[in-house]
Amino acid sequence: MSPGEAEKRNGPREGAVEPLDKPTAGYAADSSRTPSPRQLATKRVAVFVDGFNLYYGLHDNTGRKHLWLDLHALATSLLKPDQRLVGVNYFTARVRNQPEGAARQAQYIGALKATGVRVVEGRFQEKTMTCKGCQKSWRTYEEKESDVNLCVALMEGAHQHQFDVALVVSGDSDMVPAVRAVRAMNSAIRIIAVFPPRRFSAELKGAVHSSFRLGNAKVRQAQLPETVTSADGSYSRPPYWS
Repeated sequence: MSPGEAEKRNGPREGAVEPLDKPTAGYAADSSRTPSPRQLATKRVAVFVDGFNLYYGLHDNTGRKHLWLDLHALATSLLKPDQRLVGVNYFTARVRNQPEGAARQAQYIGALKATGVRVVEGRFQEKTMTCKGCQKSWRTYEEKESDVNLCVALMEGAHQHQFDVALVVSGDSDMVPAVRAVRAMNSAIRIIAVFPPRRFSAELKGAVHSSFRLGNAKVRQAQLPETVTSADGSYSRPPYWS
């Protein structure tokens, strides 16, 4: 494993299948309906999830049993009374040369999309490694772009005033430059780091307004149902993740 890969490894359910605010097209106005306190909340919260950092943190903490995580439900459970969720963004890359792992990942990505999560995909780049001692070479893959995609989305959202609070679910110090840029761009935006289990970055903690660890109880209580169905298909928890 390269130093970059090692660093990367270590570095809810309210309306989970519907948008928080129904689009105006196709819906008749209902003046008799009283808005819920959540709908009246003034602070807009967007969530940005570093997929691999979260995956490895969950895996190192409890193995495979909590990998079928409902990110929408989790995000909703983290909101304060005066906050409303405006988006959950998940950044990952499709694994290569691992058919079974790719199939499990496809089921999870499909389930996330079915629950309203925006999935942004990077890529795995093929590279050749050579042993310095025996000079034997082998092919491996290095994840690319997902961190950059998260940072770009965070900065674009801040520039376009899409949120008032950003929850960054990661323990990766690579997020720090983007956090600093957003704070310089718009001092009114609050950025909070949510450290996955077994993941922490002192540098990231020092760059954000505040931070906290994602607790085991939150993870246990935010699991997807065994099968998630949408117009695009059905997605089931992989037996290997039981």
